[in-house]
Amino acid sequence: MCSTFIDFLFDIAKLMTCFVLIILRFNHTYLFVGATTAVISEKLSLKKIQYALAQYTPHRPKLLERSMQAAVAVVIREKLNQIEALFILRSVREGDPWSGDMAFPGGHKEAIDLSLREAAQRETSEEIGLDLSQYGHFMGELDTIAVNPRHSKDMLVTPFVYCLSGVDIALNKNHEVADVFWGGLDQMIKGASLTEKTFKRNGASQSFPGYALDGQVIWGLTFRVLEQFFSVIDLHDS
Repeated sequence: MCSTFIDFLFDIAKLMTCFVLIILRFNHTYLFVGATTAVISEKLSLKKIQYALAQYTPHRPKLLERSMQAAVAVVIREKLNQIEALFILRSVREGDPWSGDMAFPGGHKEAIDLSLREAAQRETSEEIGLDLSQYGHFMGELDTIAVNPRHSKDMLVTPFVYCLSGVDIALNKNHEVADVFWGGLDQMIKGASLTEKTFKRNGASQSFPGYALDGQVIWGLTFRVLEQFFSVIDLHDS
């Protein structure tokens, strides 16, 4: 019980930090706490990202009996002196809670997966035909994120960061993926592409922060992973 409560407090603290960063960016006030101003004024680099991830110890909450596990791959590359990340647009499918959303490739951990990292690699290969064991360099792991905590079964999603060894690797998406996008991370971390995703539920409008990319909005879980990724880089900026 104590361990579960500590994990809960840790998640709340991370979420509050994320909201503070979001509010500051939406108000175009780049007076961030700590070393974040260095990231705002300098371009991202693979060296900076690798250093930050090497210094970081990811948090994994205790796995409960009702918990399900999933993993995603944050795939980045350097192209034309820019750091880009790979995003997929999920196909519209009944029963898929992320149907039609922008996401990182990934999915549930299956019995054949020896680890969550293997699950991320398998799902990436299945969804977009990218073999990370061959074309990706593993850079590090981010904090596990709890999704849908009020449902009967929690889902714990663990992100793994990879850098592509080549920029022109052919991708072959399956039926679960409608499209594949590459998005510049400098524009996101500086707040230049911040926007909102608005829904109408029960007659009322609800808005959520996100990043605009080629007519789509990166929001929800994927936005939370990005904010965490940027926070890790901020904390360990050299």
